[in-house]
Amino acid sequence: MRTTTVALARTARFSTLVVVPGATAKGGKANGKRSREPKEETKEKGDAPASFARRDAMLSIQADVQALWEAERPFETDRHADTGNGKFIVTFPYPYMNGRLHLGHAFSMTKAEFRAHYERLKGKNVLFPFGFHCTGMPIQAAANKLRDELATYGCPPQFPAEELAANEAAKKAAEEKKKAAEAPEKKGKGKKTKLVAKTGTGIVRTWNILKRMVPEDEIPEFVDPIKWLRYFPPRGMDDLKGFGAGCDWRRSFITTQVNPYYDSFIRWQFAKLRSGGRIKFGTRPSVFSIRDQQVCADHDRASGEGAVPQEYTIIKLRVPESALSGHAKLGSLSGKNVFLAPATLRPETMYGQTNCFVLPDGEYGAYEVLGGDVLVMSERAARGMMYQELAPGAAGEVKCLVPGIKGWDLLGLPLNCPQATYETVYTLPLLSISMGKGTGVVTSVPSDAPDDYAALRQLQDKPDYAARYGVEPHMVDFAVVPIIEIPGYGSTAAVQVCERLGVRGPNDRDKLAAAKDEVYLKGFTDGVMVVGPYAGTPVKDAKPKIRAEMIAAGTALAYWEPDAKVMSRTGDECIVALTEQWYLSYDDAEWTQQVLSHVQSGGFNGYDDNVQGEFEHRIGWLGEWACSRKFGLGTLLPWDENWVIESLSDSTIYMAYYTVAHLLQGAGNMEGASTGPAGVPPEAFTEAVWDYIFLGGAGSAAPDCDVPADVLADLKGEFEYWYPMVRALNANANAHANANANANANANA
Repeated sequence: MRTTTVALARTARFSTLVVVPGATAKGGKANGKRSREPKEETKEKGDAPASFARRDAMLSIQADVQALWEAERPFETDRHADTGNGKFIVTFPYPYMNGRLHLGHAFSMTKAEFRAHYERLKGKNVLFPFGFHCTGMPIQAAANKLRDELATYGCPPQFPAEELAANEAAKKAAEEKKKAAEAPEKKGKGKKTKLVAKTGTGIVRTWNILKRMVPEDEIPEFVDPIKWLRYFPPRGMDDLKGFGAGCDWRRSFITTQVNPYYDSFIRWQFAKLRSGGRIKFGTRPSVFSIRDQQVCADHDRASGEGAVPQEYTIIKLRVPESALSGHAKLGSLSGKNVFLAPATLRPETMYGQTNCFVLPDGEYGAYEVLGGDVLVMSERAARGMMYQELAPGAAGEVKCLVPGIKGWDLLGLPLNCPQATYETVYTLPLLSISMGKGTGVVTSVPSDAPDDYAALRQLQDKPDYAARYGVEPHMVDFAVVPIIEIPGYGSTAAVQVCERLGVRGPNDRDKLAAAKDEVYLKGFTDGVMVVGPYAGTPVKDAKPKIRAEMIAAGTALAYWEPDAKVMSRTGDECIVALTEQWYLSYDDAEWTQQVLSHVQSGGFNGYDDNVQGEFEHRIGWLGEWACSRKFGLGTLLPWDENWVIESLSDSTIYMAYYTVAHLLQGAGNMEGASTGPAGVPPEAFTEAVWDYIFLGGAGSAAPDCDVPADVLADLKGEFEYWYPMVRALNANANAHANANANANANANA
C-alpha cells in the first residue's frame, strides 16, 4: 500500500497524503474486501493507546512521500510547464517571522493549499509560492528587550523571585481555568496575585519566550535582530514542508535590506510612487508611541490593530475667578485663565449644555498649554495633547501646574460654557466616565445625549443621592434645552427615546447604548439646528462650521486620539501625535477613482458580494497613510535614507516579486546572499530594468542595462504569464482578488 501511495503522489504531483485508514505495509484490500487487522487495544478515556501502529504507519508513508517530493520537486513550475489547460497562481500573506509558525498559520494556509491541489488535479499549471516577512518594529523591539534583560539580570538571566512566583501563579490560574471549562458544574474562582489579576499572565520576558523555540545556549545571539531573520524563516520553511505544503520553494525570500534583490524591488516601487506624485511629506496626525518616539502602525502593535486617529473638539469651560480664589486645589491658579476641558465629537450641540461631569474618584491635573491657558483634564490626555502642537515648551513637554486633583475636588464648581444657553452651569458626578478615553471630563447635553439625560435626571430626582456628592438643588435645577429637530423625535430626541425605552437611570447600560446609537445617527443624518446662527441648517452642514468658528474664537481646541486603545509591542499605550512624515496620499480623489474603477470593472473578481463591497468601502475610506519610520528593519527610502519603509507599505505588491524570485534568488537563497540562476547581481536591477519587467507591456524596447537580453525576456515573460493574479487569500480567507499587475502597482493598498 505504501508503494501505491507514493506512486499516486508521483503521478498526480499531489501533496496531500493519501492514506487508507489502518493500512500498513501488510494491509490493504484483497479480492475487494478489506483485510482484517488486529484491533488496537484501547484503555479508559485519557489514557494512551496500547499501540501506535497506525500512527507510525502513516508517519512512515508521509516520510516516504515527502522525501520523494524533496528529490523530484513536483511543485516547482514556470511558464514553460503550461500544457494548454491554463494556469493558476495563489498566494498566502507571508507570515511575520519573529517566532515559529503556529496552528493558526497552518489552518489559514490550508485554504490556499487545497485550492492549489484542486486546480492541479484539473490539469492547470499551478504556482503556490511562499515568502517570509521580517520588516518593521517587532523583531528590532524584541532584540532590544532581550538586550535589556541580559544587561539587567545577567546571562542566563536571574529574574526576581517575585516574578517567578507570579508566573507560577499565572500558570496555576490557567490550569484551574482549563479544569473549570472541562467541568462547568464545578465552577470556582482561583486566587490570583495582584499582577495576574491585572494582566491575566505573569511577567512576559523575551528570554522565556525564546526558550520555548530556541536552544538556551543560542538565545544570547538574538540581541542581534539579523539573527532572527536567519533563524526563523528557514525553520518556517521546514515546518511548512513537514505540514505537506505544495510550494515552489525556489521563490521563497525574506524582506528588508538584508535581501538585496527584494530591497531593490521595494526601492523601485517607492521611487515610482513618488515620481507619480503619490508620496508626499508633511505634518499629519498619526498613532504614535512615545516610548519608541515614532509612528506605531498596525504591524507595530500588540493590540489595537485597525485603530486610526479620531478628531475631537476640546470645549473650554471657564472656571470664573470668583470660584478660583480660595479653592482648595485650584486657588494657586487665581489670575490665570483656567478651564475644564471636555472632549466631544459633537461641538454643534454646545448650545444645550446644562452641566459638566467628572468622575469623583478620577485623577486630574491642571496643565498649561500654548498661550498660557490652563486646562483641567486627565494626565493621559495632557500627555497626548502635548504632541499636537499645544505644548508651551518642546513637543511632548508636559507642564503640570497642579497635580493630584481628584474629581471630588471639582464637584460643584461653577463654569461658564461657550455657546450655552445658561450663563453658569455646575460640575456634577458621573460614575460611568472612563479615564482611558477622552479627557476624563464630559460636557452634558441632555437634549441629545441619552447618558447625560439619565445622569441629570437621577441627580434631580434623588436629592439624597446628589447630597452624597455635595450637589445642592440649585446645581441641577436646569431644564433640557431644545437644539436639534429630528423628524419623528422632536427637538429633545434623547428625552423621547429614553422614555420610550424605559430608561430608569445611568445603570440601564444596554438601553442607554441602544438609545445613543439611535439618537446620534438620526441627529447627524436627519437633524436640523433650531438655535444659534445656523438655525434651519442640517446638522451635517452646520457641525464643521460651528467647530471652525469656536476654534477660531479661542473657545475650543482641536484634539486627536486613537479611536480604540492601542498598545505598541514595546508595551506603550499610544497617543496621536502630529508628526512630520512621508505618507501615501490614498485620499487623492483621482487616485481613488482610478483604483475604484478597476475594482468595479470586469477585470476584477471579488468572488463574493461581501468581499466586493468591502473592497469598495475600504478604497473610499482609506486616507493618508504614513509609510515610513525612524526605527525598525526594512528598506530605506531611496531619496531620504533617514527613514525606513514601514511593514505594511513594503507588503503591497510582493506577489509580483514571486513571479521572478526563482530566477533572481533561487533555491536555498532566501536572503539573496548569492547570485541566483539568472546570473545577475542585485545592483544591475535599476529602475529602468524593473520598469521593463513589470510595466513594459508587449512590444516595449529593452533598456540599455547590464542584464542580458535573454534574461530580461525571461523575467518579463514570467511576470506576464502569471499575472493577472488569480487568487490571494488573507488570514480570514475572504480577500480574494483577481487583480492585474497595474492595479496592484496603482492601488498599493
